[in-house]
Amino acid sequence: MIVFVHGVPDTPALWRPLISALGLGAGTFLAPALPGFASPIPHAFSGTKDAYVTWLLGELEKVGGPVDLVGHDWGALLVLRAACLRPDLVSSWCATNAVIDAEYRGHRTARAWATPLLGELTMLAMRDKGRLEQGLISGGMAASLAREETPHIDMAMRQSILKLYRSADGLRFRGDWVDDLEKLPARGQLFWGECDPYVDVSVAERFAHQRGIPLHVEKGVGHWACHERADQFAAVLVAHWSRAH
Repeated sequence: MIVFVHGVPDTPALWRPLISALGLGAGTFLAPALPGFASPIPHAFSGTKDAYVTWLLGELEKVGGPVDLVGHDWGALLVLRAACLRPDLVSSWCATNAVIDAEYRGHRTARAWATPLLGELTMLAMRDKGRLEQGLISGGMAASLAREETPHIDMAMRQSILKLYRSADGLRFRGDWVDDLEKLPARGQLFWGECDPYVDVSVAERFAHQRGIPLHVEKGVGHWACHERADQFAAVLVAHWSRAH
């Protein structure tokens, strides 16, 4: 079973081209929506980074056996954390355009979202769907995906984003999230867009070097390389899974 975990501010629509490129049929994969991201928020769900990890581990436990994890952006961070905590649930993992890195200090928007009042003001600007769609496109999201994702970025998602980024201090990771990387299974792969304006490729290179994890850098694309270059990503995943299994 393959489990795809999307990031922020996305929904499972992100994975549609990749699922098609891999030729996956029903029953061979899961692509759940993060709580609050075009998905109901469970009762008493705190919305912190650790709450999302607990939610993901619950989804993996339902599968009943080790899975191949693929995560993008915040999904990649959750995949890495879940793999560290429960390696028994993970056959292999792949992170694309985000990793847990103590030296990374977060991009400008992440730091804004993590800041009280400034984050709320930033979210007010995101209520204008036209400006929001253009902002996503200017940030590197494919226009077709931006059109599909923008209607889902409602109040629930905006509030979920603020809670998540504040729990992570604007993507400044430390403590157990960093220390427990020593428990990360070796059966991993990184896939990166060369022109990512949010997480520079040097972050991926550092992680790959420190952990001995293979890194594929896709030229000429940015943060959403997993969507734009689905065929290339599919080939990388197939090779990765052949090694991991």
